[in-house]
Amino acid sequence: MAYAIGVLVMIVGLLLSIALHEVGHMVPAKKFGVRVSQYMVGFGPTLWSRTKGETEYGVKAIPLGGYVRLIGMYPPAEAVGNPEAKGAIGRMVEQARQASAEEIRPGEDARAFYRLSAPKKLVVMLGGPTMNLAIAVVLFTIVLAGFGLPESTTTLSQVSQCVLPADAPARACTSSDQVAPAAEAGLRAGDTVVSYDGVEVSSWSQLQGLIQHSGGRSVPVVVKRDGQRITTTLTPIEAQRPRVGADGAVLTAPDGTMLTSSVGFAGISPSTALVPQPLSSVPAYVGNALGQTFAVIGTLPARVVDVARAAFGTAPRDTTSVIGVVGIGRFAGEIASENVSGYDLGARIRDMLGLIAGLNLALFAFNMIPLLPLDGGHVLGALWEGARRQLARVRGLPRPRPVDIARMTPIAYGVFVLLAGMGVLLIYADIVRPVNL
Repeated sequence: MAYAIGVLVMIVGLLLSIALHEVGHMVPAKKFGVRVSQYMVGFGPTLWSRTKGETEYGVKAIPLGGYVRLIGMYPPAEAVGNPEAKGAIGRMVEQARQASAEEIRPGEDARAFYRLSAPKKLVVMLGGPTMNLAIAVVLFTIVLAGFGLPESTTTLSQVSQCVLPADAPARACTSSDQVAPAAEAGLRAGDTVVSYDGVEVSSWSQLQGLIQHSGGRSVPVVVKRDGQRITTTLTPIEAQRPRVGADGAVLTAPDGTMLTSSVGFAGISPSTALVPQPLSSVPAYVGNALGQTFAVIGTLPARVVDVARAAFGTAPRDTTSVIGVVGIGRFAGEIASENVSGYDLGARIRDMLGLIAGLNLALFAFNMIPLLPLDGGHVLGALWEGARRQLARVRGLPRPRPVDIARMTPIAYGVFVLLAGMGVLLIYADIVRPVNL
């Protein structure tokens, strides 16, 4: 039941994200006078619809997208100089122009989308992706400022009983092993370090640095245990410990040998807790997540090939592999149903909101690809049209004709086929070779 609830929450979140994306297109289009004949969430057969004013609002059976139908998306043939339709591609382009022109009722030519100025076209076409970006920012703000990010705290999760060499495998302590300084000082799991060597401690990184620089010295330590403050003396030993890079990975020499350095060692490990972040951290967090999303899109062809190899071959599927709607639903189900100690309702809500936020970032980034039928294709056409008009104005030339964006129709069909094929592949791979959290 919990798994099904998680999937249902994700479906609702996806539908709302799609619906708001289309609102981002529809509202400015109507504001600029363009007639919006349809507002639909989903594809395929219509499950429900109602006409209000001049717009039909509805929900379709396949919740994998949506659309608003703006009349006159493509300029008619006479507006672009009546180009001759040559060959199959030319006839395909002409059919697209005619289908767009048929949506324009008598006396409505001034309300066609192609009649808008380039800036207004940009506002309409960027409205959808911008709505997804806004949703992501709001949800990430709730996640960061409301719930927080997991951070190491000064509350101890584990106290080592002995000192093992840095390169030794994990094993139980023996009587011949040296007692760890923290155990010798009487520290216990659950203690919260309040001060170290007279310095008030506020973070794990601060405590870690103080310990590393006090090897061989006896220092006073104050911990809070069961509501009481307890003072003890800790004498960190000088121990060889792995050197860690900025990314948290252990550094190695060219021959593969682990690099170590002599630091103070106490034998304690931190617990992890969600720590609310300041609002000022949200822009950097969203920017970093958006950069990672664009990086994935930039390597999408290679990633899809890897998915195909895993789905139809013996190659393992990478844990960072791209996933489809089935994979997203699986993640949502696991978040809602996973039975892990300490993984409470608040953590589940946080992760679900983060998943929906990440999905909206993906919708924003993917729609910015400058190819039809994606929004980025229309954005590119509007930018090109605006540049031509500005150049003509500067040079004192007559206003140029609208950009014949219908010429991109064959590319739009090709992109649609590729996207559909990728979607089917990801669904299959998510079933036979799933990526689990």
